[in-house]
Amino acid sequence: TLQSGYRIILSDSLNLIQKGEGNVWDSGTVNSGRSVSVAYRGRSLQPRKVYYWRVKAITDNSEESDWSDIKSFRTGDELKPYQSSSEVLVKSVEHPVLCSTRDDNWFFDFGKASFGQLLVRLTSETGNDTVIVNLGEKVRDGRVDSRPGGTIRYQSYSLALLKGTHLYRIKVHKDKRNTLEVAVKMPAYIGEVVPFRYAEVLHYGNKLDKEDVIRESVHYPFDDSTSFFRCDNDTLNQIWEMSKYTMKATSFTGVYVDGDRERIPYEADILINQLSHYSVDREYSIARKSLEYILKKPTWPTEWILQAILIAWYDYMYTGDARSLEKNYPLLKNRSLMQLKTSKGLISTTTGLQTSAFLQSINFNKPIQDIVDWPGEERDGFVFCDHNAVVNAFYYEALKIMEQIARVLNKQEDRLFYAKAHQEVYKLFNDTFFDLKRKLYTDGDTTSHTSLHANMFAFAFGLVPQQHSQGVQDFIKSRGMACSVYGAQFLMDALYNGGNGAYAEELLASTGERSWYNMIRSGSTVALEAWDIKYKPNLDWNHAWGAVPANTIARYVVGIKPSAPGFESIEIKPHV
Repeated sequence: TLQSGYRIILSDSLNLIQKGEGNVWDSGTVNSGRSVSVAYRGRSLQPRKVYYWRVKAITDNSEESDWSDIKSFRTGDELKPYQSSSEVLVKSVEHPVLCSTRDDNWFFDFGKASFGQLLVRLTSETGNDTVIVNLGEKVRDGRVDSRPGGTIRYQSYSLALLKGTHLYRIKVHKDKRNTLEVAVKMPAYIGEVVPFRYAEVLHYGNKLDKEDVIRESVHYPFDDSTSFFRCDNDTLNQIWEMSKYTMKATSFTGVYVDGDRERIPYEADILINQLSHYSVDREYSIARKSLEYILKKPTWPTEWILQAILIAWYDYMYTGDARSLEKNYPLLKNRSLMQLKTSKGLISTTTGLQTSAFLQSINFNKPIQDIVDWPGEERDGFVFCDHNAVVNAFYYEALKIMEQIARVLNKQEDRLFYAKAHQEVYKLFNDTFFDLKRKLYTDGDTTSHTSLHANMFAFAFGLVPQQHSQGVQDFIKSRGMACSVYGAQFLMDALYNGGNGAYAEELLASTGERSWYNMIRSGSTVALEAWDIKYKPNLDWNHAWGAVPANTIARYVVGIKPSAPGFESIEIKPHV
């Protein structure tokens, strides 16, 4: 049985919608199999108003479903023909799962870390008592670790008690760095938050129950029941749960950010966060809001400027909604970086082409720089040249996607232009970077060094001819996890695309130091910024780009991807 039609009703009255009446819009029966991104065609909506809607489906057997559950939305302060929408942040009320006491010192464990605020109910008979409240992400010797290292969070508060029993809200200290002008600020209706799993109340002689201690965890609306994964490898199950939970825990600003140290949206973080969030929850608005944020406020790495095009395309493929592509098409064209094309036909950021007009065209105010991987020690010895293999692999992928975007938007001339451009880059890339003797890709046009990165990005984006596929895959495998947690996204893509899923799953479920399991072993319940603090001394314990397994398991292990926009058709290709 397939959907052959639908009917949508919209009302400004809960009573009317319960009766199946759409006083604002009734689409009538529409003969269409479309199930996502149906454009509203009712009378004008009003700002700052709640509306209720329901839908029913008609099947190809002329059967009609019951009305769906009632859903609602609230319009914004200003209504425009198109703008990205988003949900308000929510607070989940939680109590500790563990409680212990020793010598008037109370210790609480909430089971998982989250960005939140603490409330605690305390009693003072005299009004002359003072307690110390400590919050932190890390524990040591049964206490909240006051010197956790890196950017792992710890805060301490002195709290003077009033006479009697009162519920105290601990006022979170603002961090100087993550509240700078460039950072995403917490909305006033939420207030400042800090990531913590553990809490202590010191010098308190009365009894404390778990119900007296409350954590309000802040996050974007999240449906935990949307996704589920279990296999016979318990390590992989734990990694999945950590990666899935990371999507919820790190959504605390309402935009994808790089973690708590800076709270800045970066394209690389957004790309991995987007794919992983899509894989664990049927939620698309935060990804689009993040995309349109970084189109206005890009960051400095060359590859990440190009990644905006990948993010925009995934947004379309998962939602079926082309409005963002249409609105941002001129800017996406500029972010293909064709203005940096040299006489070699490839792009370069170091050959004098970064004019003020170019920078203005991508909304940036200073020269962009190649990054390859981050932190810099995770580049497998990559040698930077004027023409960089990793940058030009992204360039090729961006041009391929721009051809597809032009097709979706019915821009035939542009479609042919981008098709020709990526075909030329394919040949130039292989002529420039492929070492015919070693059958591997070099890092740049003036070096013989071959890194994991030059080869895995080439394979991930389809630049390796079939006759050289096996040799490049063998080299990729020989390097192991010689990349960062960010680079691991593209390593997984390259391995699965190259038919080496079994080896990819060995890396996924590895318990070595450079593994996702090592994040769990370190004590975190949210993905880390790096494999271990030894590889990035200022790492934080709340970085969504460290949760690559969420999308790798969904897209490759289970093997579910949209094969047409908005999942009009689906590819299900499990790796067994």
